[in-house]
Amino acid sequence: MTLGEKLSKLRKEYNYTQEQLADILGVSRQSISKWESDIAYPETDKLIKMGKLFECSMDYLLNEDISEKQGIQPTEKESLWDKLKLQIHERKSEKMIFGMPLYHIGRNAHGFFAIGLKARGVFSLGLMSRGIISVGLLSLGVVSIGLLSLGLISAGVFSAGLLAVGSIALGFFAAGAISVGLISFGALSVGYFSTGALAIGKYAAIGDHAHAMIAIGQTVADGSVYSHIGDLTTADIPKVVEWLDGNVPSWLGWAKEIFRFYIQ
Repeated sequence: MTLGEKLSKLRKEYNYTQEQLADILGVSRQSISKWESDIAYPETDKLIKMGKLFECSMDYLLNEDISEKQGIQPTEKESLWDKLKLQIHERKSEKMIFGMPLYHIGRNAHGFFAIGLKARGVFSLGLMSRGIISVGLLSLGVVSIGLLSLGLISAGVFSAGLLAVGSIALGFFAAGAISVGLISFGALSVGYFSTGALAIGKYAAIGDHAHAMIAIGQTVADGSVYSHIGDLTTADIPKVVEWLDGNVPSWLGWAKEIFRFYIQ
């Protein structure tokens, strides 16, 4: 079996088109066609790259007397990252949506549905991911989930967004172990309006230890305008609402109403 016949066989086994394989190797589709027809032969670096891609030895590719595929023997220096990259085989749909492939799976994936080490798409999944709906270790999207996540709606260990949930959360609405936001919920909560074990607010705070203009605490309540220890009673709520109306600026009226609903 010739080199060209083996390349054609391997490409089809791994479900690559000639164009997809050409993109991976950084050559033209015509080059792939010539290699498979034994009109031309790939350079050494391309052979090495195809050996890794197709998980076969150089002996198998170059020796016409060897017809059975021989796998690569991993070296001690081969990292988990290298092994992971070898397992990601390029897949790309020929169907297009909004100028993107319907799906793309690869190291650098770009498609309506994208999965890869780096992924960009409407729906994306990758170590580094960007999309309308994005999931990844490093994630950026309208809806974003990841170890480090940034989006309008964001969830992650480190999370930032309009609505953020995470161990450390930063957002307009934030909830987390450590939370910073206009409206904030967390063990350590900092915001204009905050609730948590240790709640620090500019205008109002509720927690075990509460520090704000209006402070409602179970153990400590440090309020410059109003302080209350323990749970609010029905008689206390109108007093708090009065202080809210008198001290919170109009542009934060929506946040004040949310806080008012919370305490009632």
